[in-house]
Amino acid sequence: MSERGASKEASQSFRVPGMGSIDTTRTITFTFDGRIYEGHPGDTLASALLANGVRLVGRSFKYHRPRGILSAGSEEPNALVELRTGNRREPNTKATTVELYDGLEASSQNRWPSLAFDVLSINQLAGSVLSAGFYYKTFMWPAAFWEKLYEPVIRRAAGLGRAASEADPDSYDKVTAHCDVLVIGGGPAGLAAALSAASAGARVIIADENPELGGRCLAEKRTIDEMPSAVWAKHAQEKLRSTNEVRVLTRTTVFGVYDGRTYGALERVSDHLPVPPQHQPRQRLWRIIAKRVVLASGATERPMVFGENDRPGVMLAGAVRTYINRFGVVPGRRAAVFANNDDAITTIADIQRAGAEVVAYVDSRKELSPAVLAVLSEAGVDAILGGHVETTTGTRHITGATVRTADGEIRNLPCDLIAMSGGWNPNLQLATHLNARPHWNETIAAFVPSALPPGMAVAGAANGLLTLAEALASGAQLGIEAAHEAGRPAVEARSYSTTPEASSIAPLWRVPETKGKAFVDFQHDVTTDDVVLAHREGFAAVEHLKRYTTLGMGTDQGKTSNVNALAIMAALTESTIPAVGTTTARPPYTPVAIGALGGAHRGRDFKPERLPPSYQWAREQGAVFTQAGLWLRPQYFPRPGERDWQETVFREVDTTRNAVGICDVSTLGKIDVQGRDAIKFLESVYINSWGSLAVGRARYGVMLREDGMVLDDGTTARLGEHHFLMTTTTGNAAKVLQHLEFCRQCLWPDLDVQLAPVTDQWAQFSMAGPKSRDLLRKIVDSEFDISDAAFPYMAAGEVAICGGLKARLFRLSFSGERAYEIAVPSRYGDALIRRLMTATEEFDGTAYGTEAMGVMRIEKGHLGAAEMNGTTTAYDLGLGRMMSDRKDFIGRTLGSRSGLMDPDRPRLVGLRPINPKHKISAGAHLLPQKAHRTAANDEGHVTSAAFSPILGHTIALGLLKRGPERVGEIVGVCDPVRGRDILAKVVSPEFFDPSGEKLRG
Repeated sequence: MSERGASKEASQSFRVPGMGSIDTTRTITFTFDGRIYEGHPGDTLASALLANGVRLVGRSFKYHRPRGILSAGSEEPNALVELRTGNRREPNTKATTVELYDGLEASSQNRWPSLAFDVLSINQLAGSVLSAGFYYKTFMWPAAFWEKLYEPVIRRAAGLGRAASEADPDSYDKVTAHCDVLVIGGGPAGLAAALSAASAGARVIIADENPELGGRCLAEKRTIDEMPSAVWAKHAQEKLRSTNEVRVLTRTTVFGVYDGRTYGALERVSDHLPVPPQHQPRQRLWRIIAKRVVLASGATERPMVFGENDRPGVMLAGAVRTYINRFGVVPGRRAAVFANNDDAITTIADIQRAGAEVVAYVDSRKELSPAVLAVLSEAGVDAILGGHVETTTGTRHITGATVRTADGEIRNLPCDLIAMSGGWNPNLQLATHLNARPHWNETIAAFVPSALPPGMAVAGAANGLLTLAEALASGAQLGIEAAHEAGRPAVEARSYSTTPEASSIAPLWRVPETKGKAFVDFQHDVTTDDVVLAHREGFAAVEHLKRYTTLGMGTDQGKTSNVNALAIMAALTESTIPAVGTTTARPPYTPVAIGALGGAHRGRDFKPERLPPSYQWAREQGAVFTQAGLWLRPQYFPRPGERDWQETVFREVDTTRNAVGICDVSTLGKIDVQGRDAIKFLESVYINSWGSLAVGRARYGVMLREDGMVLDDGTTARLGEHHFLMTTTTGNAAKVLQHLEFCRQCLWPDLDVQLAPVTDQWAQFSMAGPKSRDLLRKIVDSEFDISDAAFPYMAAGEVAICGGLKARLFRLSFSGERAYEIAVPSRYGDALIRRLMTATEEFDGTAYGTEAMGVMRIEKGHLGAAEMNGTTTAYDLGLGRMMSDRKDFIGRTLGSRSGLMDPDRPRLVGLRPINPKHKISAGAHLLPQKAHRTAANDEGHVTSAAFSPILGHTIALGLLKRGPERVGEIVGVCDPVRGRDILAKVVSPEFFDPSGEKLRG
């Protein structure tokens, strides 16, 4: 850690000696905004900052108001910090979940020039202007301002932290695991469920987002089986770790529920370390397939909605207890507790035990249970019943609270901490990821799970069972049931003894007539006034409310804000909370880094390169390569003295047209088709007929998708009575195989036909040009006759080359010239290309790449990916006559829809510029010659274009409305991207050898 310019701060003045479970025997240092602080192993960044008296940790998104730490977990909306520097910089990280390590560097974000003095805090003065939906209203006029003023300003102001500007140096891993029972959550309910399932012999995975299991057991002063809850949790964790069939995943968040009882989980393997150890990933993505699941994800405490409730020093009561009992940190010296439920009462004793003063207990209820009154009496705390906190005072930290009593009296309480509790919301998001809707539980004033994903049961607080006794009992029982449903023997669930708890609540959704802004969503600065405005302007539906106000759209996903907002809207609409409903919860439960989703698939591994058999030889020749599907193919072969790539391509085309050119076509998809029903299968997937194809012959075929659009084209050769070899385009090889396997396995499972992908098994080279047969004779053994009579166009068969090496020979052409393709087992590919190129020297031949291939295929009018783009039919591409009317095939019915047979559809044509010096570019629009250049007059587009060295000008293929009928017409070619507007003549797509004389020899 660099300490240049950093200053040392007073150390941990809010740490309480003798409290907490972290290791205080060791001290570690970290920096926040350039200042050096001290903490201990086991601290989070949030607990360490609080220990050092740091209350101001960030600025809010819209108003840039001072913000402090609100919670102690992943629901934190305020304390978003930037971690690390350089290529490991990580923005928008919740300080409450960051494990402290020696040398950690963190900084606040969304402020300038400093956290203490943020210029944009002036936005608070424009609060009435920056209300909900202001961006929809403000930036509409004048239109010219958008590009010149509004957009630049918004882009500078938008967002929170800064992403790293360099490549991430760390690695990420993926793994798949299977289990009988997956337990989500390591709190008391989750521990009880995992122990029960393990006792029944089930294979168990228990996952929890914290570095150790225990949940609220670590944050509360409770007892389980007459031992402190933290101690019980430690023993339970040790027992689970020592059980063979149990896998404990700490620092792991289950973030999504998917079909097939599949669950996504993110394990933060090395986030708690400065740098991941060698060969260890930073994060690991788990794909867990579980027979049964026990969701024990706990609950999130709700804030109270009152004036200025966002100031640093206003915290959730449960978080205050966590910092005291788990981390030994008291967040303030003088505290007020504001609540509407029994659970918050335990906060008083914890604060007092930490040596701080509780100046008052404010409860919106006028009547409390005897148990709660007894606690208040024992604590000797001033109780204000039926009252509420109206507002707070202070700037960067609260200095007091203004309280209105039940009698209307105003009392000012000096305090530096408000511990608030509005009740608890079950963390039920995972239970709703498959589109289930929760239902409202009036007893706890919260939503609880309703319909559940298959195999899931919900235990503890996640199911609205908020007491420790209920959590343990439900977890133990559901763990046993899950194991039994997964096939394990039934055993009796054990019971646990705990201290009794009070848990009643009388909800107060917002304090009436507050002074100042009352925040509902802390992260996006959504106030009660914004919710009122949304209602007034017609955005009362929950999904509209969410989007109009941006409520619940931050990294916290509304965990602390949504229910309060729904309740406020229910009151405004004079409805009920269940009637208002909830927004849809979608994965992920908490943010997941893109690196983790990608895993090892990054950089060159993101799209692994496949190398053709001639790759090494091509590299030696100085070839320039291009990506074609997954393959790395030679694009062109430059020679000394050639000025640019075009000169090289023109040479390759000219040499191929006049002598011979060689191209590696091994990348074409190859599918071996065998079986007595092979012909019937081909008839069903191709639009044309195959029954008449003789052994030793090949045929061009086109296949459609079920919707009638062209899927792919290629040739299929008949090598034997029941043996065929199909070729596909390079880019569609996997897609076509998938399509054919679906047809074979699902549509026609009774057919005797088998498919095998053999692309990698064969190296295949094309020899094109008038001297291609002369070249071929140099390598084909003399006993094989390759004359035109014995081996005509579209012939296919086996030969031997180079003295006995078995090979397959096909007379096929993609260039329009006489051409042959010869295939040998892949291991001979490198040797064959070298032999061919040596033999080519006699004929002044050349190797050519994909650029020259593209030029020649456009000259010949052959189709490519740009024409078969997924929106064209065989009719569009001039292949309508191939469609057999004597058989059925995939795509025939839907391909015959009137809309797809409309004569006004764009159809394939060729295009020549009227002025040979003009250039036609792919993507240009086609319009009537004298029509205005508007979208309304658009009649098609250019799909492929190239300069033809044979013709001496640009040529193009395009899709033009009623194209074949307009041959000879002049049309406009408009390319607004490149600023070109020219005229072109509509011609036949076949520019070269239209009669096929060169093709057939």
